[in-house]
Amino acid sequence: MTGKQILMIVGDFGEDYEIMVPFQALQAVGHEVHAVCPEKGADDSVKTAIHDFRGDQTYLETRGHDFALTHGLDEVDPADYDALVVPGGRAPEYLRGYEAVLDTVRHFFEADKPVAAICHGPQILAAAGVLDGYEMTAYPAVRPEVEAAGCAWVDEVTTDGNLVTAQAWPDHPEWIAQFLDLLGTEIDHEPTAATAD
Repeated sequence: MTGKQILMIVGDFGEDYEIMVPFQALQAVGHEVHAVCPEKGADDSVKTAIHDFRGDQTYLETRGHDFALTHGLDEVDPADYDALVVPGGRAPEYLRGYEAVLDTVRHFFEADKPVAAICHGPQILAAAGVLDGYEMTAYPAVRPEVEAAGCAWVDEVTTDGNLVTAQAWPDHPEWIAQFLDLLGTEIDHEPTAATAD
C-alpha cells in the first residue's frame, strides 16, 4: 500500500474521539494526516470536547484534550492531498463560516477525492453546497440541514461515491473501515500465531 496524504479540518471543541481516533488510526496504517484549522498554525492546538450518550434527548459534553495542529489552513494547498476528513462536535457550526474552509471542501468534491465526514461534520459540507444527490447520514439532529442541502438520508454508516458518512463516534469501526476501502487501503485481518523460541 502506498500511503496517502490526508487533510483533516478541525477547530476548537470539535469532538475528541472523532478527531483523535481517525487521526491516529489513519497514521497507524501508513497514511500521513495533516490537521488544520483556520486562524491557527502548526505551533497551536485546538481544545476538544467529549460527547457522551447517556439516554438523554441529546449528548452530554465534557472537556476533552488539547489537540496539536500540524499546519494552519492557510499553509496548505488542498490539491496536494488525496482525501479529506471532517470530524464533528461543535466546531463545524462555526468552521462553516470560513470561506477558505468551504473552498477546501469544494476542491475534494470537484476532484472526486475521498471524503469522510461524521456527526456534525456534514454541516460544513451542506454549507459548501456539495451534498446534492448524495445518500448519506450525520448526527440525527443535523438531518434537516443535510436534507435541505439535497441529500437522501439513511440511518447507518454509508458510502456513496467519494463520500463516507457516520452519525457519531460509536460508528468508528465501520466508518473508518469504509473510508479505508475508499482509500484503497488493504488491512490484513487474519491473526498471526505466536511462535515459541
